[in-house]
Amino acid sequence: MPGLLVIFLGLTGCQSGVHKSAIKQALVQPDTRLLQESAHQNLSLNLAYDYQIIGLPNLTPLSIQQLAQRLKQYDVIFIGEFHGNHASHLLEAHLLQALHQQNTEITLSMEMFNRDQQALLDQYLDSEIGETFLINEAPAWQNYKGGYRPLIEYAKQNFIPVIAANASADIVRCIGRNGAGYLKKLSPHERRLIAATPFKDNKRYRKKYMALMDTVRKLSPLRKEQSYLAQLTRDNTLAESIYQAWLNASKQQIIHVNGSFHSEQHLGTVSALKALDPSLSMAVITPIRVSESERNQPIQQIIESLPSEQIFVDEALYFVLGQPEPFKDADYKQKLRKAMFSQSDQALCH
Repeated sequence: MPGLLVIFLGLTGCQSGVHKSAIKQALVQPDTRLLQESAHQNLSLNLAYDYQIIGLPNLTPLSIQQLAQRLKQYDVIFIGEFHGNHASHLLEAHLLQALHQQNTEITLSMEMFNRDQQALLDQYLDSEIGETFLINEAPAWQNYKGGYRPLIEYAKQNFIPVIAANASADIVRCIGRNGAGYLKKLSPHERRLIAATPFKDNKRYRKKYMALMDTVRKLSPLRKEQSYLAQLTRDNTLAESIYQAWLNASKQQIIHVNGSFHSEQHLGTVSALKALDPSLSMAVITPIRVSESERNQPIQQIIESLPSEQIFVDEALYFVLGQPEPFKDADYKQKLRKAMFSQSDQALCH
């Protein structure tokens, strides 16, 4: 199995995370039980499919089966991913299989399909349409075959329900362009394609999102706010879809797959779901990119180099190699981004 899996998950159902002081205390006491197994192990990331999951505070190595056992008591498991990363997708496939083997009563929820695509997705799972029809007509994400086919095929073969959890892409785009007032233009049918309360906010998440946007694209304060409303629409819709699936399936375990930003630090979709039902127990697994120079570095060294706000909140992390550098030419990068945003801006909103 590519990649050693290493994780620690707290035994309580819903936790605020591990404080950095606890990690530091463990790291500076090598003779304690916390570090006896793996404090001085190195990362071993040699292929694009390799991953290592790091548990805090004791860095305990676990097999995929042991990981699944630690996750057994949670109502909802969030698996964060880097969308184009092969290791993220392999981890998701391995973990879905292991969770299903110990509990056949599970539901898979995915950011990668929207509510308006649920009927087509169900038709595919019921073998009423072929894969090419699903990919073209949904449409599925461009990296569906390499990234999400394994999850869907496993679900299909094992009769696992799959929830198309995300908001309608067209509605999200138009909220990002026109703001909250766009909701008034939606028909009753369209309104059901997003959350009933799409703009529920979180101050920490707002700060995090705005900081990210400053690194991606220069926008006016108004456009940044509209972009954030679009992001909130995604998160609140994902949360509502997960919660409805949990209720409708007699509260069986939900495994939700999403881009890391939607769940890391228990923000985004996680905090939105918590607002819907504070009693839910939720576990979050978050990926960390490792550079080529760090691929075989000591785990302790990598952990100590990470900012506390990045890692000491979620139940587990997993390290993966970053994707190849996409651009060397800044002008070419700007040209492609300009074309992408221009195409989005030209799409019509009623």
